[in-house]
Amino acid sequence: MVEIFENYEIKNESTFKIGGIVKKVAFPSSIDELVQLLQTNQYDIVLGNCSNVLFSSDFIDKSIIITKNINEYTFKENKLYVTCGVKGPVLSREAQKLGLSGLEFMIGFPGSIGGMISMNASAHNQAIQDVLVSARVFDLKENIIKEFTKEQMKFEYRKSILSKGENVLLDAVFELKRDDIDKIQELMNRNIEFRKLRQPSLKYGNAGSTFKNPENDSAGRLLDLCEMKGQKQGGAMVFENHANFVLNYCNATSLDVITLMYTMYSKVREKYRIELRPEIKYIGDRGTEEYKLWQIMTENTH
Repeated sequence: MVEIFENYEIKNESTFKIGGIVKKVAFPSSIDELVQLLQTNQYDIVLGNCSNVLFSSDFIDKSIIITKNINEYTFKENKLYVTCGVKGPVLSREAQKLGLSGLEFMIGFPGSIGGMISMNASAHNQAIQDVLVSARVFDLKENIIKEFTKEQMKFEYRKSILSKGENVLLDAVFELKRDDIDKIQELMNRNIEFRKLRQPSLKYGNAGSTFKNPENDSAGRLLDLCEMKGQKQGGAMVFENHANFVLNYCNATSLDVITLMYTMYSKVREKYRIELRPEIKYIGDRGTEEYKLWQIMTENTH
């Protein structure tokens, strides 16, 4: 039986720890339940672990599906069969135990497989597109299940065929490579250490990298040159160790975060004529001040 809640307080579902009341939220626990919900055409958004999301602090007049309870996976030889809600670090650790390499980069990601595949997650010279074989999706326009090959997923930097919101990931197949267990663990340890030194922990709410890297450059570098580290807006603050992270350090609202993001965006645009684009997703209703700022930062993007 699917858990469905009306007027649901959403902030604790998000790693940002920000968010107001959502009209309706459903938590399916199987692929069948997810498909049944999608077939009703009553839901606006499908999310996983909400680790890359900023919810509005105002009332959100939307119906949302959260897939975090759809978390089954199976290893068969060097293949991994995984459903959309499994968290990346779980798979990274389980693959290591079996001497399977290719998922080491996931060890520090708080997100789930659905989101990682959608945005073609990558780090440390590894990426989703390197190991994905195929994916089953639900086509929202045709109301049917389809299977896509890696080529049909149309992977690009932080983008895939899922990015447009017309298809929802159900499950996927990965192909990994055999390697020494200790060597895999050593790489995972290095990745964890890198994240500890360069990226914030979830002690302070955050949603990972705030802006996408522009072509042949780094958003963090540009923001650092604009002296954004440590800058504050209400309860939101730019991380002092890396300028491309915004923290909820003191009961920040979504307006605090978006206003600070807009300042970051504007500084880089004015100084370098480069328009940074958000990597995080914003979920809120039209007509608000924060929505207008978000539109400016995302115009001409999909």
